[in-house]
Amino acid sequence: MNWQERITADPAVCHGKACIKGTRVMVSVVLDNLAAGESVDDIMRGYHLQREDVEAAVAYAADLARETVIPF
Repeated sequence: MNWQERITADPAVCHGKACIKGTRVMVSVVLDNLAAGESVDDIMRGYHLQREDVEAAVAYAADLARETVIPF
């Protein structure tokens, strides 16, 4: 999955937060919904996204997790 094809960050949209391209749906919102147990289908319906958008959000988060160490 090449998340760069579906995720963008534009300072003029959502204060530069990572969003699904062509929308104002922030990646963090998609991830929050997944973490809360929402199904991919419900997220797709609720935010008018495609399955690939949700998969890109997860791939983006995985890349970030590889780069950042959060102390526990």
